[in-house]
Amino acid sequence: MSELPDAENVIFRYMHYAFASKQFIDNDFGNFDVMEISKMAKMVGREKHRMEAFVRFKLTKDGIYFANIEPDFDVLPLISKHFESRYADQKWLIYDLKRKYGIFYDLEKVETIELTFEPSLNPTRNSTEIFDEKEFEFQKLWKEYFTSTNIPARKNLKLHIQHVPKRYWKYLSEKSVD
Repeated sequence: MSELPDAENVIFRYMHYAFASKQFIDNDFGNFDVMEISKMAKMVGREKHRMEAFVRFKLTKDGIYFANIEPDFDVLPLISKHFESRYADQKWLIYDLKRKYGIFYDLEKVETIELTFEPSLNPTRNSTEIFDEKEFEFQKLWKEYFTSTNIPARKNLKLHIQHVPKRYWKYLSEKSVD
């Protein structure tokens, strides 16, 4: 899921080392492949956690909550259980724009889907043709909440960017400018 170059070879060598060893190797960080697997797992796990935190749904006119993401790694299969249990009472779709597939929950099961967008469509922007009118009111309230809870004297942009990297801002309704 890391999609890093040579990841398959690292995994193969790790498995070879694991099967050849008589001891538990997960903490043998002196071995290059064990260390690389540990790094990959940490990076993918961090991205999974961020996606669970930064996904913002928008209500479409057909009653489906839609969110698009562009994670660094292929984490959709890892986040499906989180969203299935957290939003079990509503239909939703999370679409990975980078990998051109998504996961759709229909109130019973999660399925993998593929969509084709019109070239003129910018899925990071709001469209009155796609999204429900109530959605725009909710987004306005959400932005007002963030504005009203902000304490200008305690603003720390460096820390904020550390916790919410700028690359995610275009998907956060509280950050959008439209």
